Amino acid sequence: PFRGDCPMPPPMRLLFPLVLLLVAGAAAPPDRHFKECPECPDMVGIPAGRFLMGSPASEPGRFDSEGPQHLVTVKAFALAQTPVTSESFLDFLRATRYQPQPCNELLGLSWHQLGRGIATAPSDQEPPNWPAVCLDVKDAQAYIAWINTKARAAHPELASRKDGPYRLPSEAEWEYAARAGTTTARWWGEDIGSGHANCNGCGTQWDNKLLGPVDAFAPNPFGLEGMLGNAWEWTADCWHPSYAGAPTDGRPWVEPGCISHVIRGGAWNNIPIFIRSAARVGAEESGASQDYDYSTLTGFRLARDLP
Repeated sequence: PFRGDCPMPPPMRLLFPLVLLLVAGAAAPPDRHFKECPECPDMVGIPAGRFLMGSPASEPGRFDSEGPQHLVTVKAFALAQTPVTSESFLDFLRATRYQPQPCNELLGLSWHQLGRGIATAPSDQEPPNWPAVCLDVKDAQAYIAWINTKARAAHPELASRKDGPYRLPSEAEWEYAARAGTTTARWWGEDIGSGHANCNGCGTQWDNKLLGPVDAFAPNPFGLEGMLGNAWEWTADCWHPSYAGAPTDGRPWVEPGCISHVIRGGAWNNIPIFIRSAARVGAEESGASQDYDYSTLTGFRLARDLP
């Protein structure tokens, strides 16, 4: 079996066993972790399965947009162990001429592409293992395109692909992975407890102050870190105010011309009702919404197709 400290075998050989994991809730063992190229994220194979997406009416803090609950079948896929970090996003900027738009012009918050291999993060002396935030959907897609070129260069069998294999996760994939076989409000239980995530009321040193490291807390049963709290994460789905008519096969729910996308997970300054597996918010591509500006709080993590 493949392990992270072994030479990388061809992707088909590496990933084929994942499609055989068909039981929802089965934890991803260490040999389901892989890294395809030096710039690529550490990925975790997520087993195929079925789950009840959304929240019951009885769940404290529930929003109407989390219903109706519906059964979704998810194919095996891979998800990054952590969100994209500041260090990794800076590597992308240094290697390209890409320049993100400011996420808050009034406060001067922006990633800066200075050229000649120099780039800076929005915060002064930003730790390298913070989740990269202040990013919109276009920024995420630009980064993903760069990672795909690196993965294809490392593996000739991927060279003929014009898209992928890396992408944003669908909203269904995100919730399935966040739950990791659990049915409670959070993967660790119904209550927010203390020391499980970073939020406004999570009982940590970072609560309602600032971001924390992407690996600051214990992973969920699938081996994923930081799925709840710290920073919101973009998904591939257009925003819909309910699940009426939602796909049941795990694919993204999109249509041409949508201007709002779903973000998931909650952030360091959100109260605990947002730090739930089912909690969801719609934000414009810039991160803004009618109710709140999430632009300074949102990053992303990568998904990967499996054979």
